[in-house]
Amino acid sequence: MQRVSRLVRLSYAHRLGLYGQGVVVAVVDSGIARHTDIGNRLIASADMVNYRKDFYDDNGHGTHVAGIIGADGSTFRGMAPACKFVSVKVLDRYGGGKIGNVLAGLEWLYDNAHRYNVRIINISVGTPAGKDVGEDSELVRMVDMLWNRGYVVLAAAGNNGPDSYSVGAPGISRKIITVGASDDAMGISDGAGCQRMRNYSGRGPTNACIKKPDIVAPGSRILSCNNMHGKRRYSVKSGTSMATPVVSGAVALLLSKYPNMTNMEVKIRLKDTAVDMGLVHSVQGWGMLDVQRLIGDG
Repeated sequence: MQRVSRLVRLSYAHRLGLYGQGVVVAVVDSGIARHTDIGNRLIASADMVNYRKDFYDDNGHGTHVAGIIGADGSTFRGMAPACKFVSVKVLDRYGGGKIGNVLAGLEWLYDNAHRYNVRIINISVGTPAGKDVGEDSELVRMVDMLWNRGYVVLAAAGNNGPDSYSVGAPGISRKIITVGASDDAMGISDGAGCQRMRNYSGRGPTNACIKKPDIVAPGSRILSCNNMHGKRRYSVKSGTSMATPVVSGAVALLLSKYPNMTNMEVKIRLKDTAVDMGLVHSVQGWGMLDVQRLIGDG
């Protein structure tokens, strides 16, 4: 998280007293464990896999994502350490997921998100390489419906790069904000120092010729919370799954400053303030997230 802070100039927002206060983020993932850095900010959960009522994460991916968004600084601080969370579990203990479970989670949000004042929906899951899911699929239609209801919906571009047309669903939606990794040349570590999958971030355009991703952020070797206890409470992960909550957390900071912003205004603001990395749109989208420019004074 410290490396992310340097790259996106996060400290600027915190110096202004912006910590994501008043913003609720729904994390559609493997669940969120009761981690010390998340504390009592878990306000609701829905489990589409095991149908449990408690807060838990039997894989660790969702807790890592939540920590990037809003770990409160007990050891490491996330992007928006005062935000609150709704956990929507759609991935199993192995990190796998059925489209039906993802759809059930999104449908639950469609029916219930307003009850918990959700503003942001982070989807760090997507279809794998070779899975042909188009714009007319139920999965994409569902995220579009959530966007139409006013939620800021962000989805990972997927780790199927570097070929073109490699953005996964629901990131192919033309409405929602699709996030790629700005540092995917670093590759994904296997935990033993061995690098693989260099240039992994999903590249556009989509099969419908929609330019994607929309924006990129750091996603490689990100330290965050996990579902373990004791000295193993933190782990390092890489992927567009990690880049997406960086942007979700930045949006939480933006909404804590401008609570009446619409999702379309947020999207335009991200576009107008992204930093051009000098790469083609299919790699960088509008450019790299910069929190200082995003928050600004405008």
